[in-house]
Amino acid sequence: MFILSNYIGGKLQPPVSGNYLDNYNPATGSVYAQIPDSDENDVELAVTAAKNAFADWSTTDAVTRSRILYRIAELIGERFDALAEAESMDSGKPLALAKRMDITRARDNFEFFAASVLHFSSESHNQKGKFINYTTRYPIGVVGCISPWNLPLYLFTWKIAPALAAGNCVVAKPSEITPVTAFMLSEICIEAGLPTGVLNIVHGTGPKTGAAIVKHPLIKGISFTGSTRAGREIASVTAPMFKKVSLELGGKNPVIIFADCDYEEMLNTTVRSSFTNQGQICLCGSRIYIESSIYERFKADFVERAKKLIVGDPKAAETNVGAVVSEVHYNKILSYIDLAKEEGGKVLCGGEAVKFSGDMEKGWFVAPTVIEGLNQQCRTVQEEIFGPVVTLHAFNNDEEAVNLANQSDYGLAAVIWTNHLTRAHRLSEQLESGIVWVNCWLERDLRTPFGGVKQSGVGREGGVEALRFFTEPKNICIKI
Repeated sequence: MFILSNYIGGKLQPPVSGNYLDNYNPATGSVYAQIPDSDENDVELAVTAAKNAFADWSTTDAVTRSRILYRIAELIGERFDALAEAESMDSGKPLALAKRMDITRARDNFEFFAASVLHFSSESHNQKGKFINYTTRYPIGVVGCISPWNLPLYLFTWKIAPALAAGNCVVAKPSEITPVTAFMLSEICIEAGLPTGVLNIVHGTGPKTGAAIVKHPLIKGISFTGSTRAGREIASVTAPMFKKVSLELGGKNPVIIFADCDYEEMLNTTVRSSFTNQGQICLCGSRIYIESSIYERFKADFVERAKKLIVGDPKAAETNVGAVVSEVHYNKILSYIDLAKEEGGKVLCGGEAVKFSGDMEKGWFVAPTVIEGLNQQCRTVQEEIFGPVVTLHAFNNDEEAVNLANQSDYGLAAVIWTNHLTRAHRLSEQLESGIVWVNCWLERDLRTPFGGVKQSGVGREGGVEALRFFTEPKNICIKI
């Protein structure tokens, strides 16, 4: 048992109230840490510290800011194994996945934006030698960054790094379900020499701590990743306050498989896109549409691969699927599987909790689950489950595939499998999605914009888009 602290004004400190929340290990179902149950008083301290630091940090030259971010990245690398072990224990994901994706990407985020801010340019426009217009960009001020539990340090740094690089001061809240690596980042920032108050990390719940950040009048922008429900609440609060807002929300992503695809590559990748991180990635493909001519073949092969995935101890090298993040989420996933049966779905594999003896007897494990026989109106097909559950559907032609894929309130990501170049281009244009992968999945170039349409969010993150979000443009017109 250990106790986490808030990081406010350059120091690690307890919550003002003295209250703490239990933090669970999903693989064992046991409490192993306590985190601050912060409230508006802690947020006020953090905002004050950030406000006091802003004048110096915003006028610090980009090269100096860049060097500090590089140093943070370097320290993440030095503590790579410890961070990965903490991430695995905190979230239930396989340790190998935490090393391959989460901590690697967290380090990359700081390195990328440390470099990007040095090349962040503005525009100028010459009007026939009479006037010249040029645009400068300024940091917003104090910004709030609120990140989710599924990719804890990965997505936390995805917001913090560009905000700091652009010259803002940050009040950040990690998920209360997976807070440990954010606390470890606090220690790293102190060692890296990040100036006092530039980054403040306040732990606590969304309704208490998160809400206090969102509604604080001195916080000028909010970058949030999480549920569509929470995003709707944030939008309702921030709109009358005219705050700048970026909302990266839910997904119910389609995977469209044509008969002319590279079958083995498609099969291997579709298993990954369905069950990586226990299906707890907003980019996972949960609605799989298969051309009718290969439907039965795909179903048999896909179910066979899903059955072979090893559900087990996140620390074990052979584990493919770890524990889901919390007991509440575990019960939610199982309730959707029951709902699918009520809606007429047939469970082809999985569909149940996985139980162990010993230390993991009370852990929250769900078997990879494949369901067929549901129509497009079923809640199981339409609502985000965010677990190791996918549904299979057949289609007959290109038009039907696009129509089925677009029958969703969400529009974050989509995958197309085909070797027909014209079809790939045409369908990519027609899909209502912020991201389309063709013959691949989760290939992320950090220079590209990230985000969705419809109920999957507002705005874009990544690359220049992130630096633009965390700055305000000012046009200056001079008569020559």
